Amino acid sequence: MAKQSKKKLLSKMIIYGIGTVILYVLLLTNQDLVNQKFTLGGFYALLPIGTAFIFSFIHGNFTSYFWTVIGIEAKKRREIK
Repeated sequence: MAKQSKKKLLSKMIIYGIGTVILYVLLLTNQDLVNQKFTLGGFYALLPIGTAFIFSFIHGNFTSYFWTVIGIEAKKRREIK
């Protein structure tokens, strides 16, 4: 990840964290609707796939920024010449 200021990383982490909480609240408070629509088949079969991609993107960015903010990053590979 490119060098970004700690304040900017923290703000992104908070934004994605709020997004993650909102997604889970919406999912858990609308379980009946989700179960009804996601099991219709046909075109509606794309809903769980799209939902999984959205959750993966938002939650993945939150966890990535979380680990970066607390100072844990992936080990960089050395180039083999």
